[in-house]
Formats: sequence, C-alpha cells, structure tokens
Amino acid sequence: MSFDTDLTADVSDELFWDPKLDSTAIAVSADDGKITLRGTVGSLREKREARKAAERVFGVISIDNQLQVKLMNDDKRADAELRGDVLQALMLDSLVPKTVDAKVEDGFVTLSGTANWQYQRDEADFVASNIVGTLDVFDEIDVQHPNPDADAIKGGIESALERNARLDGHRLRVKTAGGTVTIKGAVRSWAEHDEAIAAAWAAPGVRHVEDRIDVEY
Repeated sequence: MSFDTDLTADVSDELFWDPKLDSTAIAVSADDGKITLRGTVGSLREKREARKAAERVFGVISIDNQLQVKLMNDDKRADAELRGDVLQALMLDSLVPKTVDAKVEDGFVTLSGTANWQYQRDEADFVASNIVGTLDVFDEIDVQHPNPDADAIKGGIESALERNARLDGHRLRVKTAGGTVTIKGAVRSWAEHDEAIAAAWAAPGVRHVEDRIDVEY
C-alpha cells in the first residue's frame, strides 16, 4: 500500500475515533501528505474539530478543509436572532473586549472592532463559532498596539521559542518589521507549529504573523 493510502486510512480512523465528530459523511483524500476533507458536518465546531483531528495524524503536512456545514432544521436561525445570541455570548466572556461587534448575513458571522491582543481575537472567534446556527466566522477584528518595537518583539519571541519545551527553537527564524512577524523554518508536528505561532502572537505589539513554517517528518 502507498503512503497516501495509509495516511488516508489513518486520518479516517482518527476522525472516527474522535467522539466530538460524526465522520459518516466525511471523505478523506491524500496527495503526498496533503490532506483534503470533503463532505458535510452538522456544525462549524465539528468542521474545526475535524481539522484538528487530521492535524494529529503523523505524516500530515497540510490540510484543505472543504467540509460544508449543513444545519438541521431545528438549528437554523434568523440572522437577527443569531446576532443577538453571538453578541450576548461575547459580552459574557471576560476575555473578549467590549470593542468587538458582530453582524450576521445568511448565518455567516463577521466580527469587527478592535483588540489589543491576538488571544482576544481568537476568543471572540471561538465564542461565535460555538453558537448554534453559525455557518462560519470571518474575523475582521483589528489588533492595535501603540508604538511596536521591532527589536524587542524579535528578541522576546526568540527567547520564548528557545525556552519552550515543546519546540526546537533553533530550527526557526524570526524576522520583524514594525508589528509584523515572519517565522520561517521547520517543525516536527502540527502541535509544534501551533506552539510557535502562539509564541509569536504573545509578544506585545504584534499585529500580524506571517506563517512560513513547514511541518516535516
């Protein structure tokens, strides 16, 4: 059996093994380690969990998540009702700043406004994606931080990468230009990749992270 055939089987098994997923309508294909997910799921949360499950499989180097969210009739919501629930959930989450707003069109939620940190954007996206009836979330929240110091950002991120027990920081290179950070290099898993990106976003003043990290096995 070929590598891609084995990888397709492994990803399919991982999707089936995850109790948060109903994988019966998910089709998996592989091409030189690049995974494509097709089919339908019952919620946006399920679509995202399917991606996470595929990332856990050894040998996966990239994922094209083409899954479509198909809501059951009971889960379909009017836009005004869905927006009200999204705004309520955002307001009740202490990590989401009050400067974040949301609009809804045909079940698609767009987040706007400002935040000081990427984790606040991530939290708002996570909260909105968990509301029943949400088909997808588009995050247009602007990360604002006054007077970013490129040298301080670069040094801080490099130190964070080196002290992280889950990373081989010596394989990664960091470049900064204002509030933009570019990370290049190779890691050994998607978990390691996510740790590196999180370390970059944690630096004060970062407004954008350009991900040029390759996952190599």
